[in-house]
Amino acid sequence: MLITHDTRCALDTVVDLVNTAPEDDTADGLADVPSLADFVRKHDISDVGVLSERDLAAVRGVRGRFAGVFAADEPRIAAGLINELVAAAGTTPRLTDHDGYDWHVHYFAPGASVADHLAADCGMALAFFVVAGEQDRLRRCEAPDCRRAFVDLSRNRSRRYCDSRTCGNRLHVAAYRARRKEAAG
Repeated sequence: MLITHDTRCALDTVVDLVNTAPEDDTADGLADVPSLADFVRKHDISDVGVLSERDLAAVRGVRGRFAGVFAADEPRIAAGLINELVAAAGTTPRLTDHDGYDWHVHYFAPGASVADHLAADCGMALAFFVVAGEQDRLRRCEAPDCRRAFVDLSRNRSRRYCDSRTCGNRLHVAAYRARRKEAAG
């Protein structure tokens, strides 16, 4: 599956957005307007005006819908959620080259809110996976104490953890220690 630069950026953004949701022992990564502004800056989201509490509430709503896409156990459910997100955003595809990037497609309407921007661009990036029959690559970490979202871009669809250096390594070390303890008797 060919993934263009702008699609990859949108995938990274939607994964990070979903992972800002509060979990059992973590705080909301979008706790206030300054944290939303940091998120926008970190992901280089263009055409965003002054952010407000209304934007924060709307982005949290979009985040919850995207979390549903990652939780969907069949493509029809994911497609329905993506369709609702993209339609509500008033998607208007247009070619653009800005900020040193070559030609790429923006799906949000000029002047769209940050929530509509995320719903349109990130929704379309996820739509490409559903269309290609690759919805199963939209996953949650299999570590028992982690439920972070990620997109499995491995060739053989074998990625199980959000980060092999943390979750994956931690579980491998625990399994190794358990085997050694059992062998020692």
